Amino acid sequence: MTARFLVLYETPPDPTAFDRHYREIHLPLARKLPGLRRYTVGRETTAVRGGDACHLVAELEWDTMAELRAAFASPEGRACAEDSARLQELAPVRSMVFTVGEA
Repeated sequence: MTARFLVLYETPPDPTAFDRHYREIHLPLARKLPGLRRYTVGRETTAVRGGDACHLVAELEWDTMAELRAAFASPEGRACAEDSARLQELAPVRSMVFTVGEA
């Protein structure tokens, strides 16, 4: 079963500042997370039922939930979490972890 970390960033008051920080600081930190298999970023979102569209959606993937947890417990994970606090100052954020299996 695959484990994923999903992050939804709402529209920031200053999209240019948010995008610059995300691209230049946060993304390089996150790409160093141990065991990370895939990192995708989605833009141009559209809300389908209720709520507003997001400015950016990020999805990170590991082979197992144990590997995901170990990644965020690592020094690289702690650095990424510290920077996430800065991103939350730039835009409201929601996140969740989940496992993916066959339906």
